[in-house]
Amino acid sequence: MNDSDTNIAQLKAIVKKHCDERNWDQYHSPKELAIGVITEASELLEPFRFKSEAEMEAMLKDPKRKEEISEEMADTLYFLIRLAQKYDIDLVTAFDKKMAKNREKYPIAKAKGSNKKYNEL
Repeated sequence: MNDSDTNIAQLKAIVKKHCDERNWDQYHSPKELAIGVITEASELLEPFRFKSEAEMEAMLKDPKRKEEISEEMADTLYFLIRLAQKYDIDLVTAFDKKMAKNREKYPIAKAKGSNKKYNEL
């Protein structure tokens, strides 16, 4: 499996099967899944904390470190996919709607190359 030949519906089916086989519905309330997202996202952040741009680039070029980082990304994705799968959220539709709002909120003419605070745009 890879990004090019796998879609979100397939990921949802894989996650559902995995959880059903383990009877994990009892543990997967929206709150617990959201906590999982945050917990795993914080683990993704940890390797980058207090690192310079050069150090972070070097980490991502190191196969072992890149694998560790990708595992944390996968853990975060798992919880997002599970939340969407269990509570019937269409992630592609939600993403598309959010990107439309972002295009409106951050028009290219104002946002391109800008590092201004959000409320200044």
